[in-house]
Amino acid sequence: MTASDHSEMFAALCREVGFCLHEKGQARVLAALPNGLDAAVRAVLAAEGVDEPNAPGDLKRAVRDCLKANLPQA
Repeated sequence: MTASDHSEMFAALCREVGFCLHEKGQARVLAALPNGLDAAVRAVLAAEGVDEPNAPGDLKRAVRDCLKANLPQA
Protein backbone atom coordinates (compact mmCIF):
# COMPACT_ATOMS: atom_id res chain seq x y z
CA MET A 1 0.00 0.00 0.00
CA THR A 2 1.12 3.52 -0.74
CA ALA A 3 0.57 6.91 0.82
CA SER A 4 -2.22 7.53 -1.68
CA ASP A 5 -3.98 4.40 -0.38
CA HIS A 6 -3.81 5.99 3.07
CA SER A 7 -4.64 9.56 2.00
CA GLU A 8 -7.93 9.57 3.93
CA MET A 9 -6.16 8.36 7.07
CA PHE A 10 -3.58 11.14 6.81
CA ALA A 11 -6.32 13.70 6.07
CA ALA A 12 -8.22 12.59 9.16
CA LEU A 13 -5.05 12.79 11.26
CA CYS A 14 -4.58 16.38 10.10
CA ARG A 15 -8.24 17.30 10.58
CA GLU A 16 -8.90 15.54 13.89
CA VAL A 17 -5.55 15.70 15.70
CA GLY A 18 -3.83 18.60 13.94
CA PHE A 19 -0.86 16.52 12.73
CA CYS A 20 -0.54 17.27 9.02
CA LEU A 21 2.39 15.07 8.06
CA HIS A 22 4.74 15.86 5.22
CA GLU A 23 5.67 13.19 2.68
CA LYS A 24 8.64 11.89 4.70
CA GLY A 25 6.51 11.69 7.83
CA GLN A 26 3.83 9.75 5.99
CA ALA A 27 6.48 7.33 4.70
CA ARG A 28 7.68 6.78 8.29
CA VAL A 29 4.16 5.96 9.42
CA LEU A 30 3.57 3.58 6.51
CA ALA A 31 6.86 1.81 7.28
CA ALA A 32 5.82 1.44 10.94
CA LEU A 33 2.25 0.23 10.33
CA PRO A 34 3.19 -3.44 9.74
CA ASN A 35 4.63 -3.40 13.29
CA GLY A 36 1.27 -2.37 14.75
CA LEU A 37 -0.64 0.73 15.73
CA ASP A 38 1.64 1.58 18.64
CA ALA A 39 4.64 1.69 16.28
CA ALA A 40 2.63 3.88 13.89
CA VAL A 41 1.72 6.24 16.75
CA ARG A 42 5.41 6.54 17.66
CA ALA A 43 6.19 7.30 14.00
CA VAL A 44 3.51 10.02 13.87
CA LEU A 45 4.84 11.64 17.04
CA ALA A 46 8.44 11.44 15.80
CA ALA A 47 7.47 12.99 12.47
CA GLU A 48 5.84 15.87 14.35
CA GLY A 49 8.85 16.31 16.62
CA VAL A 50 6.94 15.25 19.74
CA ASP A 51 8.97 13.54 22.47
CA GLU A 52 6.98 10.30 22.63
CA PRO A 53 7.88 9.21 26.18
CA ASN A 54 6.75 12.60 27.51
CA ALA A 55 3.70 13.03 25.26
CA PRO A 56 0.38 13.16 27.11
CA GLY A 57 -1.56 9.91 27.12
CA ASP A 58 -4.59 11.70 25.68
CA LEU A 59 -2.55 12.76 22.65
CA LYS A 60 -1.21 9.26 22.05
CA ARG A 61 -4.71 7.85 22.41
CA ALA A 62 -6.15 10.42 19.99
CA VAL A 63 -3.53 9.58 17.36
CA ARG A 64 -4.03 5.83 17.84
CA ASP A 65 -7.83 6.07 17.68
CA CYS A 66 -7.65 8.24 14.56
CA LEU A 67 -5.28 5.86 12.78
CA LYS A 68 -7.36 2.83 13.74
CA ALA A 69 -10.64 4.39 12.63
CA ASN A 70 -9.23 5.50 9.29
CA LEU A 71 -7.04 2.59 8.21
CA PRO A 72 -7.96 1.53 4.68
CA GLN A 73 -9.78 -1.77 4.53
CA ALA A 74 -7.83 -4.38 2.59
